[in-house]
Amino acid sequence: MNGPSMLEPRNVGPETDMLSALLPVPGFGVLPVNAFLVRAAQPMLIDTGLAGLRSDFLDRLRSTIDPRDLRWIWITHTDPDHLGNLAAVLEEAPQARVVTTYLGMGKMGLHGLPLDRVYLLNPGQSLDLGDRRITAVRPPTFDAPETTGPFDKKTGTLFSADCFGALLAAPAESANDLAPDTLRDGLVTWTTVDAPWLHQVDERLFTETLAEVRSLDPKLVLSSHLPPAAGMTETLIAHLASARTAGPFVGPDQAAIERMMTGVEA
Repeated sequence: MNGPSMLEPRNVGPETDMLSALLPVPGFGVLPVNAFLVRAAQPMLIDTGLAGLRSDFLDRLRSTIDPRDLRWIWITHTDPDHLGNLAAVLEEAPQARVVTTYLGMGKMGLHGLPLDRVYLLNPGQSLDLGDRRITAVRPPTFDAPETTGPFDKKTGTLFSADCFGALLAAPAESANDLAPDTLRDGLVTWTTVDAPWLHQVDERLFTETLAEVRSLDPKLVLSSHLPPAAGMTETLIAHLASARTAGPFVGPDQAAIERMMTGVEA
């Protein structure tokens, strides 16, 4: 795999579809990049994929839902892999409003997001989708302060943004299919990359944060960077707890990345 590639959309839970891509990470394997469609009475798209795959992403989205039927676009945070096709989706979804925080609105305003297309929702607040209420949750780890992930109490699904992501040696249909060591090592490595501040966090305070996830009792965890994880919340929490005591991530330097890229080209 020389570049990112889009997979076919698939159902991953009750009234929930996934639009996924695979992003190769030289020296580490692949990183899933997932967006999700919640088929509520007022349909909601969660994140908008990689800009480099715009045509493929829009084709997959159109095959899953008529964008004109979308009412909400939840942007978990404003990193390019989550924001990549927002402008293009907004053009095709004239009734949709973008769910974000005040800080997220400010960041996206720099990209020209019209304020009348925005709906502000803080952690702990809920959004009515007609047949359910979705609650904004701040996940235990994140790389952008505006991050929120929706919790769908009706289906027991937690959309955890970057949290619980994992770098994988090879793609997988489900996190449940991964060998225990593979899941643990991939999750810990990704977490040290995505939340480099985690090793500075007080253990007691972080344990309380993890307990907040446990109290939601999610049946399905859908991370932006992990295959779907059903009935694995305690396992994911344990791996995230172990990431706090892992050594900080130190990336390859220029000489190392050149060696990696030579191997990729070969």
